[in-house]
Amino acid sequence: MFSPAADVIGSELDLRLTGSHVVHALTPGFCEAASLFVLERWRREEDTHPAAPPASDAPRVEARRLALRVGPGSAEDWEEALPVGEMVSFPRDTPYAQALLAGHAQVLERVDPYMAERLMAAGDGDARRGDLRRVGSFLVVPLRLRGVPIGFMTCTRREGRTPFRPADVAAVEALAARACVALDNARRYERERRTALAIRDSLPPGPAQKLEGCRIAHGCLPAGKGSVVGGDWYDVLRRPGDRVGLIVGDAMGHGPESAVAMIQLRTALRTLAGLDIPAAELIRRLDALASETPGASFATCVYAEWDARERTCSLVGAGHPPPLLRGPDGRTAPVALTGAGLPLGLGAGSYEPTVLTLPEPALLALYSDGLVESREADIDQEIGRLARALDEAVAEQPADTGDPAALPALCERLLHRPSGTPGADDRTLLLAELTPAAG
Repeated sequence: MFSPAADVIGSELDLRLTGSHVVHALTPGFCEAASLFVLERWRREEDTHPAAPPASDAPRVEARRLALRVGPGSAEDWEEALPVGEMVSFPRDTPYAQALLAGHAQVLERVDPYMAERLMAAGDGDARRGDLRRVGSFLVVPLRLRGVPIGFMTCTRREGRTPFRPADVAAVEALAARACVALDNARRYERERRTALAIRDSLPPGPAQKLEGCRIAHGCLPAGKGSVVGGDWYDVLRRPGDRVGLIVGDAMGHGPESAVAMIQLRTALRTLAGLDIPAAELIRRLDALASETPGASFATCVYAEWDARERTCSLVGAGHPPPLLRGPDGRTAPVALTGAGLPLGLGAGSYEPTVLTLPEPALLALYSDGLVESREADIDQEIGRLARALDEAVAEQPADTGDPAALPALCERLLHRPSGTPGADDRTLLLAELTPAAG
């Protein structure tokens, strides 16, 4: 009865695409035109009292056209007159509102006067009136999810075709039940995606920053198809005395729990960064806070603090892969930390700084383990490969002319380099050009 598009309803977690699958299943075989509307308050998740019908005490029903399809042979461009995404306010006496209130389908022999007036007002009224006269049967089926109205579907057959029969209505109602589940899944996914995007957007803005004796580029490549954010985190912090704090960390996992732990650690670190305390003490306090933060135990990080005036870089590790440093000799190597340090949240309380004196410009790389994990080699070998990849990428770039896009481009290239286990874990990279103060 319906086209093969019915078989893919629910295959994509996208509201508009799901609506498109529904109307494509209906037209042109079952009917000449079909549309799908969802209640705006449901789409916006304002259904805090699901037991109350949306239009029982309201003069109008606010719904958004999610999908529309008109089969071939129409004399009018209905898709232009009735754009997808348009918000429509339906009076209570229309079949649409009545179908929602009554909870069952409405079958008519023509388009109701309210919709006919809207259609004719959208363009050439006489031409559209002629097209509307050719409507032979009109069907409105409510969309109900767990007994709650969430929208409706409409189907139109032209004059001369068999009007909608009870079997047709039952078939569309069964399709509507499937559509409701698919639409709800898509809405829930979009909500989670908005949450993830909000978390991701809370990270430092922009591809590059310039601070005191320090130029920064950073990026994150989430693991898995459709991922937006996981447990990786990074930040760039202004410290007292014009020092600059840099950090890359990894809260275990990829789900919302790890994302929440990540944002809590980052917030705590930003608070601690305002205190004039040494780098090792800052990480010790972060460890103490992590031990009291659900989901933050066993998070790892590496912290670097650059003081351009003193020409020193203090590094503190907490169970994280070591930083890479490219010096004046043009070779990149991992920094041998004084102590690797235990992961955060264990209450270890003992972190040792590794203090480097850098009298000449250098390039520092902090990264997550997603850049150095492989099933074919141990992590030390992969760290060496990343160091060589950095050298090769720098060698292939034009001589430094102060181009602000050069460092971000280098960061992107390293993030997307092939690895032994592509897409297995989030990839995060923070590059910092450290330039000592003159004099």
